[in-house]
Amino acid sequence: MLQPTFWKHTYKWNQAELILGNRTLVQGILNVTPDSFSDGGCYDRIDRAIEHAKEMVAQGVDIIDIGGESTRPGHEPVGEAEELRRVIPVIEALHEAMPHIPLSIDTYKAEVGRQALEAGAHILNDIWGCKREPEMARVAASYGCPIILMHNRPERNYERYVDDVKRDLLESVAIAKAAGVEERNIWLDPGIGFAKDYEDNLELMHHLDELVELGYPVLLGTSRKRFIRETLQLPMDALIQGTAATVALGVAQGCQIVRVHDVAEIAQTVRMCDAMLYPRERNGAAEK
Repeated sequence: MLQPTFWKHTYKWNQAELILGNRTLVQGILNVTPDSFSDGGCYDRIDRAIEHAKEMVAQGVDIIDIGGESTRPGHEPVGEAEELRRVIPVIEALHEAMPHIPLSIDTYKAEVGRQALEAGAHILNDIWGCKREPEMARVAASYGCPIILMHNRPERNYERYVDDVKRDLLESVAIAKAAGVEERNIWLDPGIGFAKDYEDNLELMHHLDELVELGYPVLLGTSRKRFIRETLQLPMDALIQGTAATVALGVAQGCQIVRVHDVAEIAQTVRMCDAMLYPRERNGAAEK
């Protein structure tokens, strides 16, 4: 098996640290929304959010991703003020309770991203790859923070599907670089489930290595996604094994971060994948 070339970089903040390249990292999902497709309403109180975050830390999470707007199909858009009301108190509380854990903010709104970084977040996670609000790239450049550029489109209109996804992602990279984002701070997300149908998702899962070959760390977010549910014909709360299978395939193709709801189970999955697929230390990783 050919081993992918890994980015190796250590990100340091005041008390938090994130080492990319030695092993697969786990990003745990913390939705502070009333209507997310999987866990809406579960953690929309600060005490519940902190309790769940502590559980994820105990289970082996590396990054906690806070989201204040649902991205499920048919969701109602949330205004900037309401999104800020949802996420800022949680970020402040988490930053105080666990300052050693890197926090990411899941938003495409530049002002929400900026205020989240001021409140204690460390990473921007933009589901529109800076195409909805290019100002997000300038925020990332100003704060010198990592930014996750996810693939997305307003409509599903592809000609050569995988090539189109790669081209779209490189357009987002160009926006980020033009704004001054350092190359080491750019991560890519294939956007599984966004502007993609069932067959699209399966095809992209088969070609994740081509995204890795673009030369940036790739984050894979397949947790509890509809294509898993449609394949297995199981309810939402029975998709851990299906998610684990997609994660294993992603890790085998070189994805360096996985975004999940079920941290305990998937942390075990990636640990086993790393042990089987790669050396204990990824000696081929080049420091960026």
